[in-house]
Amino acid sequence: MKHNLLLLLIAILLGACTDNKFSVEGTVEGAKPETPLILETSRNGAWLIVDTTFTDKNGNFAIKADAPDVPDIFRLRLDQDFITFPIDSLDHLTIKAKAASFGTDYDITGSEHARQIMEIDKAALKMAGQIGSEAFKQWKQKLARQIVADPSGIVAYYAVNKTINGTPLFDPTDDSDFRIIGAVANSFYCFRPTDRRTDYLVAVLTQGQQLRRQAENPSDTIVADIASVINIKLQDYNGTTHELAKVATSNRAVILNFTIYDADFSPMFNKLLNDIYTRYHAAGLEIFQVSLDPDNVVWSQSARNLPWITVYEPMGQNAVSVGAYQVMGVPTCFIISHGEIVARVEDPSQLQATVAKYM
Repeated sequence: MKHNLLLLLIAILLGACTDNKFSVEGTVEGAKPETPLILETSRNGAWLIVDTTFTDKNGNFAIKADAPDVPDIFRLRLDQDFITFPIDSLDHLTIKAKAASFGTDYDITGSEHARQIMEIDKAALKMAGQIGSEAFKQWKQKLARQIVADPSGIVAYYAVNKTINGTPLFDPTDDSDFRIIGAVANSFYCFRPTDRRTDYLVAVLTQGQQLRRQAENPSDTIVADIASVINIKLQDYNGTTHELAKVATSNRAVILNFTIYDADFSPMFNKLLNDIYTRYHAAGLEIFQVSLDPDNVVWSQSARNLPWITVYEPMGQNAVSVGAYQVMGVPTCFIISHGEIVARVEDPSQLQATVAKYM
């Protein structure tokens, strides 16, 4: 009997040790029974679905997921509203929210970093209508001091990538903001060299430098139909990084497309792209499609079903690449052949005929 109890105890302990999960539980006041709550993880601006849970008749919920190897950003989404928080290993968070104001009226306990990000998000909501005011400047200065105090932390990473009304809170083209982003990028580079966010931060910093140079020398931007490729380095829905320069040199021709998936034209336009891709891919055509959606949920769901390269630009229409390529509207396409931009196509009806010239 004692022997069996000992074995049972060992099995329980082993099970506990191998349960490498973090957990989030709580209550959504006013939620209907079986309301879906979607847990998502961040991939440098793109959001990937991890799992889904449902509220019970009292609005209670609980969900577990594999603990990340390094601190990471997650969010819990109800429809189009969400609550963002970091997870460091085996965290256990408790969220109390209201269904009618999910994402704005909530409280998180269980993690100091989660509390800090909650405070950043709530302050950003209050400051959304005060950008440029003295109160906004003071808040941003206080946040900058918080970032510099722990530049290699997950809160610093989140803060320098925060946007308000689609505009970056820390703009890499601004001298002061550039130094703050640089402090975080340098700290990640030194102390987190294998972290996937390190390359992203360095890319943001590099893009900022490029845009600053272009502001000083406007001739660097594309003003003609023929120009050298300006590299774009972004991630797809799986978190895999793709570089336009490498894609351009390894294919006979490339369609570079800037688009918005959550637009009325998108389904028909992607059908057009699919027809062209099906016809010419075997002959050496690739498509490098950049999503400028303000919210990447629609993009991530659609991108999984597309056969070409689809990447997400978290800075949206404020991205360096949008300015460098002088994208004034979407969809806009460029044809790349032998490493050179040989055509700009803004009329989708002309796209197939233009591509055919280079195949």
